[in-house]
Amino acid sequence: MTVMSGKAHTFGDNLNTDYVISGKYKFKTLDMNELAKHVMEDIRPGFYDEIEKGDFVVAGENLGAGSSREQAPLVLKAAGIGAVVAKSFARIFYRNCINVGLPVIEVDTSNIAEGDVLEVDIAGGVVKNVTKGMVLEAKPLPSVMMKILADGGLAEHLKKHNGFALEDE
Repeated sequence: MTVMSGKAHTFGDNLNTDYVISGKYKFKTLDMNELAKHVMEDIRPGFYDEIEKGDFVVAGENLGAGSSREQAPLVLKAAGIGAVVAKSFARIFYRNCINVGLPVIEVDTSNIAEGDVLEVDIAGGVVKNVTKGMVLEAKPLPSVMMKILADGGLAEHLKKHNGFALEDE
């Protein structure tokens, strides 16, 4: 996985999964590309149209609280979000992101503003705020999670390795 570059779209603390994708849509379709058009619409109408492929959702503490359904990270991925950056994550949302192949990184986001250009190095555990000329040290992902991400998510990882592979092959 290489260094990703994109624009920051900032949100506050306790952003729950129902804000990522409203419950009124979750059960109408399984088409993530269709659901993606409604990403964050309850708190930021028109957000889908602001996203450029590779941009980042940046939040404060406890990102992803609420439902354990995988629609939230799947919708972010389908909308073109390159990675999710937050000060902290709800545990199940964090793992669901990894499981669907959406990179996540924990870092102090207090110096990231809406529209800042970021370079995110998941493997290196570094977030560079290019706009402000700052380097933020992040919590690097364990190697097994990097392997799952590199394979495109847990299901793809299991297919590729005919089971769960911990070691490099």
